[in-house]
Amino acid sequence: MQGLLFDKSMVSVAVERIRTFEPEDGYWLAFSGGKDSVVTKALTDLAGVKYEAHYNVTGIDPPELVRFIRDVHPDVKRDVPPKSFWRLFQQNGFPTRKTRWCCAELKERGGKDRIVLSGVRWAESARRRNRHGLVTTWKNITLVNPIIDWEDADVWTFIRENSVRYCSLYDEGFQRLGCVLCPMARDTARQIERWPKIAASWRRAFQRFYDTCETLQRRSAREKKWRWSSAEALWRAWLDRDASLRGNLVMAKECELFAGAGIEIAKDCGVVDMEDPEL
Repeated sequence: MQGLLFDKSMVSVAVERIRTFEPEDGYWLAFSGGKDSVVTKALTDLAGVKYEAHYNVTGIDPPELVRFIRDVHPDVKRDVPPKSFWRLFQQNGFPTRKTRWCCAELKERGGKDRIVLSGVRWAESARRRNRHGLVTTWKNITLVNPIIDWEDADVWTFIRENSVRYCSLYDEGFQRLGCVLCPMARDTARQIERWPKIAASWRRAFQRFYDTCETLQRRSAREKKWRWSSAEALWRAWLDRDASLRGNLVMAKECELFAGAGIEIAKDCGVVDMEDPEL
């Protein structure tokens, strides 16, 4: 992959990558509305290739982000899941850092049998560096990551130098624009204050789940009410990221495509096959 970078700007390299892997039926562009997504979409426009952008509706994204996508990117298709997040909550239990079934159910949908274009970058986390290459294959999806080696500063430089519009939440100090109160989020108090209606929906979901947990599949009778005396206690423990919480007591899904671990990058071509244990 070093050869691609020789004597070329990062923008030119990214555009060349997008053109190189262009499929006959066009790309399925995974669009979240975040800074990496808007940069990837802008680069794809520069590349002049065929694509259709899709936004997976979660129902718990910040309203400002949803409005940004609607107003600034009206061409992006909104893909609504067959079951809402709140219904899935009652079915699967509450998500935690270890069991984020919500990613598999809501964010990793779409793009089946397509070449998917994404804004995944190594700088985002060690897990993404270990899991993704320029091209990543996962089940029946091939993921192309044209800005895989960009740093945060590169993303913001491109945005500013090309007047790319982005969600205003970044200007307020939010560094990630994922789901409100995502299990990975640390600034829960700030998010509750900023989006009280969504926080109230979370709290009600905990209460409903706690009240009906006896009807759900359990691992053992001891997990009937866990060790919390009330739904409020459970909610507070979850907000505090209590290490004893195991979360999903029905299913054991977690993020597979965008945040997994344990797959090494093929050094010679920057390609990762997530189904081949030899890579």
